This record gives sequence, structure tokens and C-alpha cells, in this order.
Amino acid sequence: MPDSYTARDFPELRGKLIENKELAPFTWLRVGGPADLLFLPEDEADLAMLLAQKPKELPVFVLGAGSNILVRDGGMSGIVVRLTAAFAKMSIEADNLIRVGAATPDRVLAKFAAKSGIDGFAFFSGIPGTIGGALRMNAGCYGSETADRLIEATVLDEVGRRRIISVDELSYSYRNCNAPKSWIFIEALFQGQAGSLEQIQQQMLKIEEQRQQTQPIREKTGGSTFKNPKGHKSWQLIDEAGGRGLTVGDAKMSSQHCNFMINQGNASAADLEELGESIRKSVAKNSGIELEWEIKRIGRK
Repeated sequence: MPDSYTARDFPELRGKLIENKELAPFTWLRVGGPADLLFLPEDEADLAMLLAQKPKELPVFVLGAGSNILVRDGGMSGIVVRLTAAFAKMSIEADNLIRVGAATPDRVLAKFAAKSGIDGFAFFSGIPGTIGGALRMNAGCYGSETADRLIEATVLDEVGRRRIISVDELSYSYRNCNAPKSWIFIEALFQGQAGSLEQIQQQMLKIEEQRQQTQPIREKTGGSTFKNPKGHKSWQLIDEAGGRGLTVGDAKMSSQHCNFMINQGNASAADLEELGESIRKSVAKNSGIELEWEIKRIGRK
């Protein structure tokens, strides 16, 4: 097998396959090196073909909105898949069911449900990502999470076979899904209930106001850096350990919400990761609690 692959190794694909593509512009933190190959599939069949044809040892990673991702400075080995508009379709089914593609931004789903008079999705307006990412990490906020509304998810497995998986089979827990890492989420079926547009919009407005007041949403950030340990709030543990406003180079723990890392302009991925690890050590020393990263750190150092 060759040591590296190029677009010429996959001539039957219809989507764009780009070599040595910088990933920083695709992430909210605006850091990270290039992907060996970036694939923008034309549709589900195109993505399934890639998975069926690629060598088993060639890694594939799906990059959604890049809101909770830290791509390291050395970039990504193998193929990074970024789902296209073909994976962002939405439709209403009977009994307040919504079928939604994995590339759909969470906020778009929230607005679509509201306009359709379907309640239960307002919390998605506070999650800066896509449905695929929400399915993978059981994203949530303000007391609700993805698993609360999910009926079933459609995935492509490691060889491109289409599978429909019930929510129970995914064994969701706090910010975690036990689906194989090789599966790619392409669609979800969610259950809502009848509601009024005005009331749902009020819920969404309240969430937006809370976010603006408590989170650095206009900064280059990746959302919550660490998961909340059971019985604790990460931001409180960080604050008590002196982490609020701490910097490494141009990387900073937000003074507004100290569980958010910020790229103040020219931070490297290494700066951000060093800052996060420094915070973990300080919290462990101060409280004895080991913080677990919520931001996914991926790629080569």
C-alpha cells in the first residue's frame, strides 16, 4: 500500500477531493494545520462509495461546523469529510416528527421547528454546531440534550452500508455517544410536540439573551472547554483555581465565562492545548477533580 494517497487514487468520486487543505478556516477557534485530503461529497451515494473503496487503514474524520474542535498544528492524516448541502435537508412527518440531515446547523433546526409549530427544539438554538455533531456528542444546553428528542439516526458504517439505529442502541450519556467512531451520521428523526410559534420564539429569545450575557459568543472560541464533572460546574472549579483570564500566548480563558477558551488573534493550537492542560492541572491541584475535555482535540502535534 502507498504511504500517502492523492485525489487520483479515487477517480470515481463525484464530489470535491482537495489535497493538503488548511482546516483552520473551518473551525471556530481558527487554528490547525492541513488535511491530507478534504472530501466534499456530492451526496450520500458518493460518500458511501468513498467508504466502500478506501483502504481499511486510511482514517476518515467528519468535520461539522468545527465549533467544538481543536485541530492541532500538524494537521490531519487521511481524509477529512465535510458534509455538503445534500446532507442538510429537513422535512415534517406525521405526529410532529422532524427528519433532518446531519449537516443542518442546530439553530436552523430550532427555527424550522418553531415556524412549523413544533415544540421541544428551542434548546438547539443555543448550540453552535450541526446535527451530526449533536448526534455524535449528545449536545445539549439549558437542561435539554439531543437524546431527549431523538427517535433514530441514520448512519453509514465503515464500509458505506446504510444503517438505521434507534436511540436506545446508541447508549447516550452526558456529552457522549457509544456508537462506533467509524460510523458517519447522515440523518436523524426527532420527536416534538405541538406548540405555538410565539411561545417557542420566546424560549429561543430567552436562550439567546442568556448566551449573550454569559458566554463570549462573538469571540473565536470552541464552546465549553471541559465537561461538567458530576455534582460540579467546570467554570466554578476553574475560577476557584485562578484560571479566569489565564493566558498562554494569544490563547486565553475567557474572563466572561472561564470554561471558554478564546483565540485572541494569533494563538496556535499548541497554545490553546497547553492552556487547557494547565487549567486541568490547576483544578486537580486545587480541588482534586480531574476535568475532562469537551472540546475534541484531533490531528498531529
